[in-house]
Amino acid sequence: MNRVSYFFRSLVNMKDHVDTEAAIQRIRGGIAFRGPNVFILFCAIIIAAVGLNLNSIPVIIGAMLISPVMGPILGFGLGVGINDTSLVKDSAKNFLVMVVISILASTLFYLISPLQLEQQTELLARTNPTLYDVLIALFGGFAGILETSRKERGGTVIPGVAIATALMPPLCTVGYGIAHLEPRFILGAFYLFLINSAFISLATVISVKYLRFPVLAGDEARRRHSARWSGVILTLLIVPSVLSAIQMIQDNNFARNAELLVKNNKNLGKSYIYDYKTNLENRPHTLELYLAGEKMEAATRERLLTQAEEAGITRSQILIHEDAAFQNELLTESELINNIIESHNRQVNELEAKITALTGEIQQYKNRELPAALITRELTAQYEGIRRVTLTRGQRTETAGDAASEVIVAILDCTKPLKEAERTRIQSWLKVRLGAEQVEVIVNNVKK
Repeated sequence: MNRVSYFFRSLVNMKDHVDTEAAIQRIRGGIAFRGPNVFILFCAIIIAAVGLNLNSIPVIIGAMLISPVMGPILGFGLGVGINDTSLVKDSAKNFLVMVVISILASTLFYLISPLQLEQQTELLARTNPTLYDVLIALFGGFAGILETSRKERGGTVIPGVAIATALMPPLCTVGYGIAHLEPRFILGAFYLFLINSAFISLATVISVKYLRFPVLAGDEARRRHSARWSGVILTLLIVPSVLSAIQMIQDNNFARNAELLVKNNKNLGKSYIYDYKTNLENRPHTLELYLAGEKMEAATRERLLTQAEEAGITRSQILIHEDAAFQNELLTESELINNIIESHNRQVNELEAKITALTGEIQQYKNRELPAALITRELTAQYEGIRRVTLTRGQRTETAGDAASEVIVAILDCTKPLKEAERTRIQSWLKVRLGAEQVEVIVNNVKK
């Protein structure tokens, strides 16, 4: 037993593999955002923003690999762990600088970027953090501080932590939300960034305590007070992510149960389910079933609803559409197929009717267009002083009532005054030429 105990103790022994002094120096050296670090951060943010805008995962991963954002976060956790107040303040200051630079750079990029994807999957993925993101950040933080502390370094741990914890994409998503005034993107992504940062720091604090880093002397009461407040803040941060994780699990379970229900009930007597749709945005969720064949019998419907309840889907959550089903006890398989085709044809015909109606409305608008260019040439040919003609349709409303009548207004810019008889002649000619009952002619005298 002693040998077994010794073997397991040797497996988890850290003393011979950790250099705490070197680790402290490495972390202190990576905190400051000055000189090259600022430009590297800016470049990484732009690369990540491009990757998110293109839904390109390789580009996003590349940005996370070159970004230096882990420094202040590890520094903050180290400062708390060894009771170094100046290190905590320095890390917090550089953390704030890093956040501001990142958000400003990404906002600027999205303001000038002309690309707008219809499916912004990578951006949306950063707006709904869950408890699983907390676990990723926590264990990623453990791996990061252990890699930083061990004597023999140079593996793939730190790059892996940078990819797993994904600190860059949420900041870019915040910039996108600011550029496009989308509160959902701003709040969700910034919450994800805070979760990642807070729990990486927490993992650093725990690891520093476990590895027995040298602790600076300080006020013990103040340290306990800070620890209590840190616990409260972490609890407040984790609660929304737990709720989000519960919702995600509920969504996933509903979608899986709905798929299994449909799979087990494709054929429902003389009717069958030819399509279905789950609406996870609704609260509560709904499952829409589209049936073809005969109208479903009452006993069959009851059996289907009973199976749904056994799968955790209530009766009120199921919407059954039988538009393609008919009440006929003698339908053959070919007739069932024909019924489906006819149902789809009806939908196509309805869409074609709407298109025809819209096309007619567009044609009516085109027919009402005034031939301004032609009228201008005809008038300038008849009257030498006319230089410009403006034609427009308007509504005339009398002050004594609400009734409005359509009127065409012609504004003539003339280099020499038109006589009243000429203006009246032009008005009468325009009524005949345009087929309008009311035409107003306004004459403006302009310089040559």
